[in-house]
Amino acid sequence: MHFKFLHTADIHLDSPLRGLERYEGAPVNEIRGSIRQAFDHLIDLAIEEQVAFVLIAGDLYDGDWKDYNTALYFNKCMSKLNNHGIKVFLIRGNHDAASLMTKHLRLPENVTLFSTKKPQQIVLEDLNVCIHGQSYANRSVQENLSVNYPLGNSKFFNIGVLHTSLDGREGHDHYAPCSVDDLQSKGYQYWALGHIHKREIVSKDPWIVFSGNIQGRHIGEQGSKGCTLVTVEHGEIANVKHHTLDVMRWKLLEVDVSNCHSVDNACELLRDELIEELNRNHGLLLAIRLVFKGVSPIHSKFSKNQEQLISDLRALVTEIDHERVWLEKIYFNTKAPTSIEAIFERNDALSELLHSIENIEFHDMERIGLFHELDDLNAKLPREIKERNDFLEYNNETSVKKALQETKNFLIQKLLNVEIEK
Repeated sequence: MHFKFLHTADIHLDSPLRGLERYEGAPVNEIRGSIRQAFDHLIDLAIEEQVAFVLIAGDLYDGDWKDYNTALYFNKCMSKLNNHGIKVFLIRGNHDAASLMTKHLRLPENVTLFSTKKPQQIVLEDLNVCIHGQSYANRSVQENLSVNYPLGNSKFFNIGVLHTSLDGREGHDHYAPCSVDDLQSKGYQYWALGHIHKREIVSKDPWIVFSGNIQGRHIGEQGSKGCTLVTVEHGEIANVKHHTLDVMRWKLLEVDVSNCHSVDNACELLRDELIEELNRNHGLLLAIRLVFKGVSPIHSKFSKNQEQLISDLRALVTEIDHERVWLEKIYFNTKAPTSIEAIFERNDALSELLHSIENIEFHDMERIGLFHELDDLNAKLPREIKERNDFLEYNNETSVKKALQETKNFLIQKLLNVEIEK
């Protein structure tokens, strides 16, 4: 018996991607339409590869939405698969569970939604396959769902579909936690996992795979995005292959200007880096977060008149390729070529102030009750601000420590600029 199937997850159809209008020159329509285009690529790939079925391991939708256009689009895509005899098996993830409308939608006949009450088994007699899965009943699932998944049936090729953080992954809520041992103990040949947006092969014995999402939505989701194509021959996995589906990519581009002696030098270096990125990504639209870094002679020039410099940089990008590159944000993280250590060792007011800034720690902020003071402010902030990618989660120690270090670096650099200019 020979067949193929596709494993995908975390599609987040019609994710609103709020706040894009705030960014100068943002290709809003292209970014917002990118998820549907990537999903169209998924459908085309399934048909081209003549897969037997598609697995969607949660978060097809993106929370609650206000009309049925998303569902109509999804049903249209499913009908296209149905016309080619391709079945779809779907579990709800945390974002799907937050949607009220989708709970009452009528699914196309080729789509099977797994139960929320307990793990469900679906047998495909013609393929000798047994698929096991369970949907989220609510948004926050804290229990280990995998515990109740049944042992694999030795007569079948067994697949488990689960939306989980496993033992935890940075940047993702800790939902349906479980261990690799938990999954391996079930005797399945393949685990199709969702929830983690970065592709990861957790194990090859058996295959335990996060397919990742199909399209990056912000700077935290960089690089190639797509799905996983699995080939099965004689009851065993013959091939597991990643297929890219995305139509745009996010990239943190760090340009080291340590050896640049003029702004023109830095612009030429940026031009070369951007052209290289365009070639590497085969013409896809690139959303670039640009960071200039390094101990550089042009640090003081970067510090002065940044507004004009940013305009010049955006003009440079437009000149290179206005259709395929967008500068999302620009940061200047350079340092002046001076001996910070020497200033720290001095016995004067500047040295004392620098030491005070450098010695500020996370627990100092806790001790003075700063986070408690922020609770009232946080409660008053509008939802769209809290959902921004750069919103500071002040109750997250890692996030606060990072912001604290950036602030300390900023203050020290500004003070050193004053010292240099005297």
